[in-house]
Amino acid sequence: MGIRKYYIIFSIFCALISVVSFSDLSAQKVKSKDKVSESELREAEFYFIEGEKYYILEDYAKALALFQKSLEVAPGNATVHFKIATILIKGNEPYKALSHVLEALKLDGNNKYFYVLAADIYTQLGDFDKASEVYEEMIGKLDDTDHYLFELAAIYLYQQRYGDALVVYDKIEKAYGMAEEIITQKQKIYLQNNNLEKALAEGQRLINTYPEEEAYVLKQAEILISNDQNNEAAKYLEEFLKANPAATQSRLVLSELQRKSGEVEKAIKNLEVAFNDPALDVQNKVQLLAEYRVELSQEELKNFGLNLAEILVSTHPDVADAHIVYADLLQTIGEHRKAKDAYMRSLELDESNFTVWQNVLQLLIELNKMDSVALVSGEALELFPNQGALYYYNGAANLQQKNYKEAIAALEQGKRLSSANLGLVSAFNSMLGDAYNGTREYEKSDKAYEAALDFDPENYAVLNNYSYFLALRKANLEKAEKMSAKAVKDNPNNATFLDTYAWVLYMRQKYKEAKKVMEQAIATGEISAVHYEHYGDILYKLGDVDGAVKQWQVAKGLNPKSEVIDKKIADRKLYE
Repeated sequence: MGIRKYYIIFSIFCALISVVSFSDLSAQKVKSKDKVSESELREAEFYFIEGEKYYILEDYAKALALFQKSLEVAPGNATVHFKIATILIKGNEPYKALSHVLEALKLDGNNKYFYVLAADIYTQLGDFDKASEVYEEMIGKLDDTDHYLFELAAIYLYQQRYGDALVVYDKIEKAYGMAEEIITQKQKIYLQNNNLEKALAEGQRLINTYPEEEAYVLKQAEILISNDQNNEAAKYLEEFLKANPAATQSRLVLSELQRKSGEVEKAIKNLEVAFNDPALDVQNKVQLLAEYRVELSQEELKNFGLNLAEILVSTHPDVADAHIVYADLLQTIGEHRKAKDAYMRSLELDESNFTVWQNVLQLLIELNKMDSVALVSGEALELFPNQGALYYYNGAANLQQKNYKEAIAALEQGKRLSSANLGLVSAFNSMLGDAYNGTREYEKSDKAYEAALDFDPENYAVLNNYSYFLALRKANLEKAEKMSAKAVKDNPNNATFLDTYAWVLYMRQKYKEAKKVMEQAIATGEISAVHYEHYGDILYKLGDVDGAVKQWQVAKGLNPKSEVIDKKIADRKLYE
């Protein structure tokens, strides 16, 4: 340490200890039986100054030793006892510290810092009775200690001495005037003791003093509502709104009370006023609509919530959350196209919300906009390249569009990222089976299907697709028949599964069985050109050429662009 720096610190020491007068030790209530000589006073003072030096340098061990030497020479110094107590409390020795600070108080009962330290130590020791006694004695004895009334009140509250706490809060109010914090504490005490009348009276005092302060009126209404006095709360708010029509927060609370009491028209009117106020916190509005989405029926949302959401986005057009909650409501009532547009608008304002991207993609799938799914999922992946779900959407879209290589790239990457989610991995494998079949990588296709079935043997989509592709390849037909039969057994009215089963039987040359199953598929009514074409092929194999041509003609009507069907009909012959 440089000489100049040491000199500055030493100067601070001297200033700090100047409050202690060793030369006037006789004025400090000396407990020593023998009179302390002048030389002893100087020696004690030296040790004290040195102790202060090390105390400021946070070398508490040396400071403590020096303070103790000072006390040995001049045992009647209250300040030295106090300093020793402060070091001992830092060293987690509260009992030793307490004895020293109590000795300091015996020697000098007019120092508020001694009282405060004693009360703090008692509090640490859990002796709240003693702590409160110390504060009571200090406040009653010394001037300029009113601000310690707050600590005393806090101790009373901890001890559940509510009556004493109220007395103290009255003293605080007398010393400092009316304040919200004091009134709030008194209200809590009254409510704790089921004294609603006095709690309301305290709140009314605040309102009478500050009649235009909305927060105090809302607090009063909150107390009434929490005590099942909704009608009184509503009257309170209505009265306040007559004088303060711009108090939109009060309108929100009042509207909710009116809605619950069946006064829907009044509630809507108040809400519309509140929602049209741009100064009212937009998040409050968003939260309210989010709650309505859960609580209200679809009909109520259409008649009640949707209009508010439209006002919300009109009043706050640049707030992403406003458009999100609007989209949520639209989605809930089945307005999927509008919901998708609202979500997209929110993404224009804030593209960081991953959940919104997922919602958009799900809606696009429901709307069968797979080209848009591929595009939007690609945009989302630029922002969230580690989200496996986005690769799922992207892979599914490319697969449906027969972009097999793009689908495989997305699905394999998503599968790698989702290794901890076995269910999602299985879903990736299901689609990879389809995609690899599309690229004629049959070994990889079969491996993916097998992995999906290992996880879920009841995955009927995989059982169906796997068996169908095996049938088309005329590979492992016995396995294909078993898988297809299982899918049909558990889903006897699924036309797609029935068609697959019929086609597997056809490939196994079980034409009579195939005909019977295909007729079951046609009977479901949920059929396509492929079903009729397959049915025609089966009939042809059974020797019913006229019946086959008739079914091919039906298929032609459903799919006019099929050249193969045209040839079958023209030549009255099966082409495989």
